[in-house]
Amino acid sequence: MNAQTRILVPLFLLAFVLTSCQTAQKFVENGDYDGAIEFCVRKLRGKTKKKTELVQGLEAAFRKAQARDLATVQHLMADGRAENWERINAIHRDMAARQRKISPLTPLVSKDGYRAKFDFLDVAALERDSRAKAAEYLYNRAQELIAKGEKGDKLAAREAFRALQELQTKYYRNFRDADQLRNTARDLGTSYVLFEVKNQSDKVLPRTFVDRVMTIGKYELDSEWKAFYFEAEPGVQYDYKAVFRIRQVDISPERVHERAYVDEKEIQDGWDYVLDSRGNVKKDSLGNDIKVPRKVCIHANVLEVYQTKAARLTGVVEIYDAYRNTRLDSHELSTEILFENYASTYTGDRRALSESSKRRIGNSPQPFPRDEDLLVQAAERLKPDLRDELRRNRAIL
Repeated sequence: MNAQTRILVPLFLLAFVLTSCQTAQKFVENGDYDGAIEFCVRKLRGKTKKKTELVQGLEAAFRKAQARDLATVQHLMADGRAENWERINAIHRDMAARQRKISPLTPLVSKDGYRAKFDFLDVAALERDSRAKAAEYLYNRAQELIAKGEKGDKLAAREAFRALQELQTKYYRNFRDADQLRNTARDLGTSYVLFEVKNQSDKVLPRTFVDRVMTIGKYELDSEWKAFYFEAEPGVQYDYKAVFRIRQVDISPERVHERAYVDEKEIQDGWDYVLDSRGNVKKDSLGNDIKVPRKVCIHANVLEVYQTKAARLTGVVEIYDAYRNTRLDSHELSTEILFENYASTYTGDRRALSESSKRRIGNSPQPFPRDEDLLVQAAERLKPDLRDELRRNRAIL
C-alpha cells in the first residue's frame, strides 16, 4: 500500500462511519478533528457494549488528526526557522494529550467484535526535544532584545522580559541564567520618572503645600513599567522628569456683604362673622353662623451677612526626556477653593420667614481661613487630577 493509499483509506472510512454519527461529522466538516474525538470518547466511556460506528469513528478521527499534525510539524521543521519550535512544541503537547485521552479506552473492541487500532507515537520524546529547542529560541531572542534595551530601546527590553517569562512559565522554570536576564530586562524596560514641584508664581507657598502635593502616592502612580520617585538620588539617571510648575496663585480679599430684606406672608389669623345689612350674623340653611377666614399679612426683617474668600491656583504638568532635557508634553491644571458663610438674624414674626431664610437664621459669622489653609486645601484638590495626568500621560513610555 503506497503513501497516498494509506492517507485515503482513513478518509474514506471516516466519511462512511460519520454518516451514522451526524454530530461527530459536523466537527470533522469544520476541521475540528479533536472535537470528533472528544464526542466519540464521551459516548464510549463507561459503556460495556460499544457501538461499532463510534469505535470506527474514533479510530478514523484519531488517524486523521495525527496525520494532520505530523504533516504540519514536518512542514514547520522544513521551514527551518527557530521561532517555529514554539508551535511545534504546542502540537506535540496536543498530540500527547490526545493519546492520553484515548489510551484508557484501549484495547477498544465494539459489541460486534471490531477492534480499533491506534498507532500511538513516542510523543514524550518528541515533546522534550521541541520543548528544549523552543526554550533555546526564546532565550536567544531575549538576549538579542536585551542588547537593544541596553541601547535605550525600552519596548525591546519589555519584549525580552515577556519572552523569558514565557520560557519559564511554559517550558523550564529554571533555565540557565533566565532569572538574572529577566531582572535585567525588567530594569531596562522600566521607565524611571522623577517628580518635582516648582513654584514659579510670585507668591510664597507654605511648606505644607508642597508636602501635600508630594503625597500624591508612589504606589498609586507606579505601574508595570513605570516607577515614580519624589527625591533625586545622587548618581541615579532617570528616564523622565515630571515637573509641576505653579504659575499663578490668586487669593481674594476677605469680603463681607450685608443684605437687609423683608420676608412677608399672608396667613390666616382667626375668623370673621358675615353680617347682614342690620348688623346681625348671617345664618346658613342649618342655622349655623356664617364665618370666613381672617387674612393678615405678617413681616420679618432679615439682616444677612455673607462672607467669602477664594484661592485659585493654576499650574502646568511638563514631561521631559531626562537624557536630552527636552520637553515632551505639557498639560495645564487648575483648581479653586471657595470659603463662604451665611449668617442671618431677624426681627418681627418668625412665621413670615421663607425656607431659605430659616436655614440661615442662627448661623453666626465665622473666622476667615488663613491663606495657607486655603492653599493646602487646593493642593489636596489638585492631587487626583495630577495623579491621573501622570498615570495616563502618553509621553512616558
